[in-house]
Amino acid sequence: MNLGNNLFKARRKAGISQEVVAEKLGVSRQTISKWETSETIPDIYQAKKLAKLYNLSLDELIEFDTDIKEIEEIIKNIDEKVEEKVNWTNAWSKKYPILAVYQSKVNISKYAIEIRNMLNSLEKEYSFSKLDSMLVLKDILYHEWKDNKKQ
Repeated sequence: MNLGNNLFKARRKAGISQEVVAEKLGVSRQTISKWETSETIPDIYQAKKLAKLYNLSLDELIEFDTDIKEIEEIIKNIDEKVEEKVNWTNAWSKKYPILAVYQSKVNISKYAIEIRNMLNSLEKEYSFSKLDSMLVLKDILYHEWKDNKKQ
C-alpha cells in the first residue's frame, strides 16, 4: 500500500470529506486529492496534522491498514463475557474461507493431540498458565508460518 491510499482509507474511516480536511489544514481540496492519489505527498508538518485529525499516530498513518486497525480496536475493547460469545471461526472465515470448511477435511483429533502435548509441555517447562501456553504456541506457529512463507 502507498501513502496516498493510506491517506484515503484513513480519511474515509474517520468519516471526513476532502473539503473538511482541506479546511482544517488550510489547503485546497485539490491538494488533499493529490495526496490521496499519490500525485504529491504532504510535508511532515501536514502529515502530523493529518494523523492527529484521523486520530492516528504518524507511524499508524504511514502504515494504515483498515483491517488491522479494526481488529486492534475490537481486541482492545472486548471483555471476556463478550469474547466467549463470539464465534471466532465464523468471524475469521469471512476473510479466510478455509476456516469454514476444514473441519470436514482434516483429521482434527490427530492435530489436537499434538497441540495438546505442546501446550502441556509449555505449561510444565515454563510454568505458564493454559492461556499463556496457548498464546505462546500461537505466536510460535505464526512466526514459523511467516518465516516459511519467505522461502
